[in-house]
Amino acid sequence: MPPPKLSKKIESIQGVRLVGSSSTWNIKLEYPSDSLGTIASITPHESSGDDIPPPLALPALTHPHIHLDKAFIHNAREYSHLLPCTGTFQEALSFTTKAKESFTEADLLKRGEWLLAESVSSGVTAMRAFVEVDHTVQLTCLQAAITLKSQWSEACHIQIACFAQDPIFSSEYGEENRTLIKKALDTYPEIDVLGTTPYVESSVEASKENIEWAIDRALILDKHVDFHLDYNLDPGKEALIWHVLQTLQQRGWTSRTTRRRVMLGHCTRLTLLTDEEWNQISRFIHENNLPVSFVGLPTSDLYMAAPPDQGGPHQRPRGTLRVPELIRKHNLDAVIGVNNVGNAFTPWGSADPLFLACVGVGVYQAGAQDDARLLYECVSTRARAAIGLSAETSLIVQPGVCPDLVLFHDRDDTGCGISRPRTSVAQVVWDPPVRTSRSVITNGRVQVKLSGFDDVKFEYA
Repeated sequence: MPPPKLSKKIESIQGVRLVGSSSTWNIKLEYPSDSLGTIASITPHESSGDDIPPPLALPALTHPHIHLDKAFIHNAREYSHLLPCTGTFQEALSFTTKAKESFTEADLLKRGEWLLAESVSSGVTAMRAFVEVDHTVQLTCLQAAITLKSQWSEACHIQIACFAQDPIFSSEYGEENRTLIKKALDTYPEIDVLGTTPYVESSVEASKENIEWAIDRALILDKHVDFHLDYNLDPGKEALIWHVLQTLQQRGWTSRTTRRRVMLGHCTRLTLLTDEEWNQISRFIHENNLPVSFVGLPTSDLYMAAPPDQGGPHQRPRGTLRVPELIRKHNLDAVIGVNNVGNAFTPWGSADPLFLACVGVGVYQAGAQDDARLLYECVSTRARAAIGLSAETSLIVQPGVCPDLVLFHDRDDTGCGISRPRTSVAQVVWDPPVRTSRSVITNGRVQVKLSGFDDVKFEYA
């Protein structure tokens, strides 16, 4: 399956609506370097007087945390015997381990293309993609990801995270897994991120060793670091976030690297913290100028994260980071991500980040228009900044920013000849339009779809 065909470089986009304005505008693009474009200017558009509603232009979408190699296992016939029976976390670990034993490069490329096609057509132009390296899969997942990164580079910036899902300091394979991770990092410059899973280690001591090793390696190799962390709802377990933060401070992360960031994913154990504990975390991060972001993964967290049995089926709370609260109340950097799609860890949901933003309205009880804008940022500009690709977090399309955009058109998707307009960010988040109502622009080039839109005009360089 080839990547989507892209147009020539766009010189101007004429007649679009922008956030916070009822007028229509023209966006002029320029290309100061051979590879990267930028928005040069935005000027008023002279309306032609027709009745066609202009599209809404918003920044493109981003996956800050998604697993490329485990996507759509449930949709591949070779894994039909591994569909969930109990739906538990342990079953997901077991079934995924069995599935990994059958991974081939052809299979990984096929399922990876499914994920990329659905993501890119939704409006995703950048992603942090986790691929596992361990004694089971060796370097197969990584090599497939490198192939996909190259093939899809014009449509989507794929930031590869070399990921240790399995223990690297405990179990009979720990040392082998660690050796393979080191080999991958030393061999493939295409790797952008080192990711590990401290909670899978057999002891707290091994988990802390995992954290220290990953931070040290990331500093030596100048990589981002990304931890799957504190994935439980057990108040009896130590929250390892403090060990991460203290190790970053002790190792001098901020003084030793100015470009690389730290991401903490899941962190469901932290939903049990008090406001004062969150304030302590925030103070430590800000006082030490640590480039730390949190990523909530609600479709996985709500499905998988459960506390120990405490009294029967009616006492099973769920937990996922309350991302809007972390941002507004505790002044922390936080985003939301899809994580898994179509596998035992997350058998429900889609690869469309707008689906996730929509789910967030209910999960976070975030129904105001300002909430919707924040949720869109969390799967768009904030997510892009969190993985180190931009410093811009606003939804306002303005000169100087990357020309990665999604245009949301009013288009009949019912077959009844009737279209319902979505004229604001809130309306896009509350009820996301179908993919065929979106024009996706990557670095100033629009994806060429089977049928065009007559509510916007592109002029090409």
